[in-house]
Amino acid sequence: MKEFIWPVRVYYEDTDSGGVVYYANYLKFMERARSEWLRSLGFEQDELARSLGVLFVVRAVTMNFCKPGRFNELLNVSVKVAERGKATLSFEQNVMNSMDNAVLCSGRVKLACVDAATWNPRPVPAPILTEISRDH
Repeated sequence: MKEFIWPVRVYYEDTDSGGVVYYANYLKFMERARSEWLRSLGFEQDELARSLGVLFVVRAVTMNFCKPGRFNELLNVSVKVAERGKATLSFEQNVMNSMDNAVLCSGRVKLACVDAATWNPRPVPAPILTEISRDH
């Protein structure tokens, strides 16, 4: 699977009192990048809920913080499918400084595919698996 990259600018609201990216905001950056990755495959999350009756929910997260991101920096957030299960997708993600590609934060995020009405596990829809297999 090819790596997907999404740019994000650090706004003042993303920083803590020390002027660096507040640690929880890296999760927000990663979430945005995964949403844009899914959109790049031709899928909108709200449409998946309506048409296929599925939602993706975070099941597990592991994060490593390496260097601080700072106000007004341009960052790149990567998304790469690391593992596919019947009802799960696991991603390796990095948040990097766009100037030198230094990794600021790395993480592994596992999503579960659930039924939009019952919240019970559901298999990842075949159209999504097909697009992932095309090496986007």
